[in-house]
Amino acid sequence: MRILCGLGAAVLVALTSSAATAAPVVDAAPAAAPEADLAYHGHLVMTGGRVDLRMTPQNHGPSGIAEATVRLRWSVPLADEQGLPAGCARTEVRTVMCRTGALPADGWGETITMAVRLRGAPSEVTLGIDTVWGGGAVDRNHHNDRQEVLVLDTGDTYVF
Repeated sequence: MRILCGLGAAVLVALTSSAATAAPVVDAAPAAAPEADLAYHGHLVMTGGRVDLRMTPQNHGPSGIAEATVRLRWSVPLADEQGLPAGCARTEVRTVMCRTGALPADGWGETITMAVRLRGAPSEVTLGIDTVWGGGAVDRNHHNDRQEVLVLDTGDTYVF
């Protein structure tokens, strides 16, 4: 027993003295992602299968972001030929994605304006708008960056 106790004490002393001289181990906590609150405001007009869209992204903050991507998903297929603005690309038969550009905290981005042709001439269309990528920021409020707008082929302006 004395040998085991003596051996245990020697090991304990050795561990304690080596731990005292070793560099402390620090867990590096990941940097917190910035927080932004994106929203989209604008209007739509539909006439004869053509929809005119004017939309301005907004960031309610608290952090600014360098760029975000917004998805525009139509309830009916788009015509094959489209003249989309710079920064926008068709990704599916009913979907267009657009870069927003920089969105300062508590500020507005550049207005996105486009006219899309729908396949055929439907009497109504629903446009779904949502953020696909928020520039690496966390957006805890999805009530204002995800919405659907019903547009009738009346030439009336529908605001969102």
